[in-house]
Amino acid sequence: MTPVAKLEPDPISDRLFSARTVLVFGEITPALAERVSAQLLALAASSRDPIRVLLSSPGGHVESGDAIHDVIRFIEPAVKIIGTGWVASAGALIYVATPHEHRYALPNTRFMLHEPSGGVSGPVADVEIEARQVIAIRQRLLRIFAAATGQPVEKLARDTSRNHWLTADEAIGYGLVGRVIERAEELQVRG
Repeated sequence: MTPVAKLEPDPISDRLFSARTVLVFGEITPALAERVSAQLLALAASSRDPIRVLLSSPGGHVESGDAIHDVIRFIEPAVKIIGTGWVASAGALIYVATPHEHRYALPNTRFMLHEPSGGVSGPVADVEIEARQVIAIRQRLLRIFAAATGQPVEKLARDTSRNHWLTADEAIGYGLVGRVIERAEELQVRG
């Protein structure tokens, strides 16, 4: 019989769990989506108290972003999301999973929205299939961001045809961010 490996206690993860805080940092990958979704589901099962998510991501795998976005919307506790560093691409998709009033940003956060990109080679039929899929994903993301920001789909389509960068303050005007905060107590007092 093979011995079972014992997991070492992780005091930082334990402390974050106790504080009902989830970190989403780095590239959005299937592994990150699994970890974050598991943490969100575990926190939701433990209490209906609000959950804080700190997010800094250059983006990544769209479907992994979809998974986190959908789990945030699926669970019962309110999720308050705080952008920091940069929130781009699939990271922005995760960011808009919460209602506008629960979207916060630290002052130096930068946001970037753009259209999805595909990369496939091979037979023409496969390239055509991939192109149709990327166009369908783009249309779906435009609808999600239009609903989240109040911007018309046509404006979003124009803005995101290239990388569309926004400061935290500009993101407020765009409808992406609810409020810029500088300190944790601002989240507690008004949250």
